[in-house]
Amino acid sequence: MPLAPWRSAIARALHHNRSLAYARYLQLATVRANGRPANRTVVFRGFLENTNQLKFVTDARSEKTDQIKQQPWAEICWYFPNTREQFRITGCLILVGSDSSRPILQQAMINSWQELSDASRLQFAWPHPGESRVNQPTAFEPPPPDPSQPLSTFCLLLLDPVQVDHLELRGEPQNRRVYCLDENQQWSNQEINP
Repeated sequence: MPLAPWRSAIARALHHNRSLAYARYLQLATVRANGRPANRTVVFRGFLENTNQLKFVTDARSEKTDQIKQQPWAEICWYFPNTREQFRITGCLILVGSDSSRPILQQAMINSWQELSDASRLQFAWPHPGESRVNQPTAFEPPPPDPSQPLSTFCLLLLDPVQVDHLELRGEPQNRRVYCLDENQQWSNQEINP
């Protein structure tokens, strides 16, 4: 599949905001089993090679992994302060864990693990997220995990976009463009009112 036309706009925004470490943070919204929304901040880890899928990482024990298994639709909202642009990207989430049967995704998960900092990898060895705080002094000081082989708690999370809403807040009037993926896997785009 060729790269989507909106990819160049994101690449440009990332480039112009590269001095801001937090420009790689975005909000991910999912739906809980009870129908209520769940929103959290995640770190953009790049695109899966030769795809339009955005990469994130997560803990297999986290609440969001259960939400994704039950209801994979999600939306991210990503704001770039230097260029005053917002991207809202809707799509399905794909959870890639140690049990993945797809070799390409399994290798992508291993590569993502290896790209993490030592401190980030260590978090996947901490006690179960979302449970009562463990009051043992050593609970958050586990031995460093193997940097080459992911822990079973580590998952790669992919967002496979079907719609991208790009709003440029600079200018009068502002500019807004929506990209949509059709049933033939072709992207179309249209300028709309901001």
